[in-house]
Amino acid sequence: MKPIKLPDMNCETVSRQIGDFVIQTVLEFKTTGCVVGLSGGVDSSTTAALIKRAFDRHNASGSDTLELVGYILPSHINSPDDLKDARALVEALGIRSEIHNIEKLVAAFKLTNPEAFEDNYHRGNLISRVRANVLSTKAATENKILAGTGNKDEDFGIGYYTLFGDGAVHISPIAGLSKRLVRKMALFLGVDEAIVNRIPSAGLEPDQSDFKDLGYDYDVVELVCEGLEQGLTKEQLITHKQVAPLVEKQLQHYGSLFGRPKLATVAQVVQDIDRRHRMAMGKVKIVHPPTPEITLDYP
Repeated sequence: MKPIKLPDMNCETVSRQIGDFVIQTVLEFKTTGCVVGLSGGVDSSTTAALIKRAFDRHNASGSDTLELVGYILPSHINSPDDLKDARALVEALGIRSEIHNIEKLVAAFKLTNPEAFEDNYHRGNLISRVRANVLSTKAATENKILAGTGNKDEDFGIGYYTLFGDGAVHISPIAGLSKRLVRKMALFLGVDEAIVNRIPSAGLEPDQSDFKDLGYDYDVVELVCEGLEQGLTKEQLITHKQVAPLVEKQLQHYGSLFGRPKLATVAQVVQDIDRRHRMAMGKVKIVHPPTPEITLDYP
């Protein structure tokens, strides 16, 4: 069975390609820069660092100054570390920022959507849509572009985002990078290793993590989705020497953390990723923000 190839990149080249894309979009729409929502996680931190680097390069040329503004929008579900890490990133980048607790905004929807508060899933998606409303309105009133922070595994792999929530953005700078490559880019840009190594979480439900939600991590998502893209079938992936040992290890780890597995077999994991991948392609047809063309190498 043929091996699954995973892409690599030259961080300098790709960071410039992403930066050029952001600058070109901002200038094309005659805006003054970008707005980004900062969660304290590696995706939003890397997005902000990429844009700031690009704007610094543009501004140094003597052209009209472009500005990046970071908005930190916690609710009661967020941990103190989320706010701490987001504020540390703002300080490291030297960008203008604002912090707005959105708990009262979310609670206001009890007037119109009380049913959403009966279920953590729907309440979490509501929180994401409230944040999107705040961010897009800030972008509009400041004449800026709203930059999304979704990576390739989330946006195009398994559709792990909220339609009209964190998916409702003008551009998606890192949508061509898997979580693995986002972490590599973050280290290249000097993002704090504590942020790079944080356990991924959408921060929309109590004690939530992406691993807990899914039953597997993004290394598995990337491997299976790349395998599908490279022509392997689900049946081949279930027994593939790169896939099966990794998934089995993660199933054991999940059981040790949470007492029982969310998914019990390699076959169930592969089938779940395939199902989510097909749903992701459906979501892309509804909302597909522009993404940069980047150079990835498949050794």
